[in-house]
Amino acid sequence: MEVIRQYFEQTVTISEEDWQFFASRLIEQELSKNELLLVAGQTENYLSFIEHGITRYYIEKEEQERTFAFSFKHSFVSAYNSFLTRTPSGYNIQALTKTKLWRIRHSDLQTVYRETSVGNTIGRHAGEALFLKKSERELALLNETAEQRYLNLFTEQPQLIKEIPLKYIASYIGITPQALSRIRKRIS
Repeated sequence: MEVIRQYFEQTVTISEEDWQFFASRLIEQELSKNELLLVAGQTENYLSFIEHGITRYYIEKEEQERTFAFSFKHSFVSAYNSFLTRTPSGYNIQALTKTKLWRIRHSDLQTVYRETSVGNTIGRHAGEALFLKKSERELALLNETAEQRYLNLFTEQPQLIKEIPLKYIASYIGITPQALSRIRKRIS
């Protein structure tokens, strides 16, 4: 749980009283490899912080899974649009590795916002982190080649190659597994 405090305190100081109030509402959850965190059609009730592990976001389309995002240790994971609007999610979130989360319920986060001096700052930082990740992904799809997206992903998260099946990486960068194999051969 201390890893969350360290994450937030990179940008904001949290009083011991506010931290205790916030921390008392956190729920620890461990997921096994391939376990679903959220199923499409469910409303997202949690904002979660990954202490360790990797998750992927995907949709099922025409008997295919299309991966569109990953989240890694020391970052947030949530179907944030569903969390904010209180409507069902259109996608699934799955743990790709054994994953440990610290989660806060939507209703508890609203209480933290109201009752602490730092609550809104904490929520803003979490929301901004999720927004920036989404924006970077969209820009990469519009401005980079598949090879550039692969190289960027590999540079930013080198453990991917070992821990995430290549079919998910191929789907994430928007190509077939065969095209990814050709890219990997060309750059190795």
